[in-house]
Amino acid sequence: MARSGTRSSSPPLRVIPLGGLGEIGKNCTALQYGDEVVLVDAGVMFPEEELYGVDLVIPDFGFLRRSGRRLLGVFLTHAHEDHVGSLSFLLREFRVPVYGTPLTVGLVRNKVRGSLHPVKPRQRVRLGPFEAEWVRVAHSVPDSCSVAVRTPAGTVVVSGDFKFDQTPIDGKPTDVARLAELGEEGVLALLLDSTNVERPGITPSERVVGERFQQLFAEAPGRVLLTTFASNVHRLQQAFDAAARSHRKVTAVGRSMVEVIRTASELGYLKFAKDAYVPVEQANRLPDRKVLLLVTGSQGEPLSALSRISTGSHRQVRIRKGDTVVFSASPIPGNEAMVARTINSLFKHGAEVVYGPGSGAHVSGHASQEELRLMIHLLRPRYVVPVHGEYRHLVLNARLAQSVGIPPERVLVGENGTVFEFGDGQGTVAGKEDVGNVLVDGLGVGDVGAVVLRDRQHLARDGILIALVAVDRQTGQLVQGPDVISRGFVYQREAEELVEAVKDRVRQAVERCRKQGQTEFGAVRSEIRDQVSRFVYERTGRQPMVLPLLVEV
Repeated sequence: MARSGTRSSSPPLRVIPLGGLGEIGKNCTALQYGDEVVLVDAGVMFPEEELYGVDLVIPDFGFLRRSGRRLLGVFLTHAHEDHVGSLSFLLREFRVPVYGTPLTVGLVRNKVRGSLHPVKPRQRVRLGPFEAEWVRVAHSVPDSCSVAVRTPAGTVVVSGDFKFDQTPIDGKPTDVARLAELGEEGVLALLLDSTNVERPGITPSERVVGERFQQLFAEAPGRVLLTTFASNVHRLQQAFDAAARSHRKVTAVGRSMVEVIRTASELGYLKFAKDAYVPVEQANRLPDRKVLLLVTGSQGEPLSALSRISTGSHRQVRIRKGDTVVFSASPIPGNEAMVARTINSLFKHGAEVVYGPGSGAHVSGHASQEELRLMIHLLRPRYVVPVHGEYRHLVLNARLAQSVGIPPERVLVGENGTVFEFGDGQGTVAGKEDVGNVLVDGLGVGDVGAVVLRDRQHLARDGILIALVAVDRQTGQLVQGPDVISRGFVYQREAEELVEAVKDRVRQAVERCRKQGQTEFGAVRSEIRDQVSRFVYERTGRQPMVLPLLVEV
């Protein structure tokens, strides 16, 4: 690391978050030295409710196309979707190598095609001016790591998701010794997870959940349906163990759950007796007290297995009286309403539902305040950059860093696109890159923009009125119609008087244009839209989208 006060002709290191700041999810950070770039993680985010029809939100990789930048590769911290979920979209355009621990690569391989390379903790990989080293940390998915990236300007450590669990399920705690060694070597900047900064103390061990599972499974009078993130392999292991103790067979419902169990067991990260895991069809023939179903849908996603089970639309599994449904995950911010709807529906169908902070069925995989302080003490970074959190989390994490001795001028808070620049041992906020969200809708990537979203919000709020008329192109005379179609505004059979009044306004608008000699279709459409919109608002106080359709005769 260059000493403060010396001048260097070398280019500065630029750290640009493409996602994960001011939000929970979509974690992706670019490290740029000269014109060469590496990414740490490439995640997705669940869409908020106002993003009607949108399936996923991914980072804007357009940043990589600008100013001649050259992407060298991707370093992954762990296998959660908010850190790896956008890889498939990235690799469609950029044919670069991807590095991660064996389970991370194994789970990613189910979804992407590309040059995937497994690495072990403490292994180093060099790409151009960057050398990455993976350092094991405890989290809710095995093989999680912090990534230390050495550059000519200094070492940047991306903490990833972590906690200091002293009794992890796989017996592999956070590598405190290696983190301390990195601190001795010198860390220029620490990009520190902010998710749990509001929680005092230390995050409980994952083993607490296993004890609760045993109690719930033993007491449940019928089937148990357990929903959690499919990638939470430690949680799945405890579910298998508790099921064995309560003499229940385990089955998986949901594609991602099936894939994770298959991959994790093949790689040796998930262990269970051969006859403990059965197909859904076989589980449906067993006595209810002998069954545990591991189900996707802990976030209330509309098309997930649990959501369809809760509404009675799943083709293989239906809720029965006596079923116990256990939510072993907390709602991601923005998903609370969807989760609540699923829980309500399950209760309506006669299930007993175990959920919420007091249930004991979930512990976080993220560090609380004392663990964040410990990470800072171990690494002793010159600069701290809070990441992975909503804006209040970033601010609170900045204050926490200051409370353990990091000077305020060395705690850098920013947003997605903020350029953190480091050179000669000094760091600063050096501007902002134009990065945003790319929306994925079906097979379309980035083709849903602000105008489309505004129209969808308008339609969802007030509906649509379609006015269909046939007009003589030469004279502007109304030839046929108008016909009025309402969707999401009023039910036409119950609002015949209003619909007839709308038709009158359409006739008047066409006639006004004819008298004024305005026969161009664009002018006629505008007049119909203005007249009908004004009339409908005066009569109903609502503003449906008015769509005139003119047919030339």
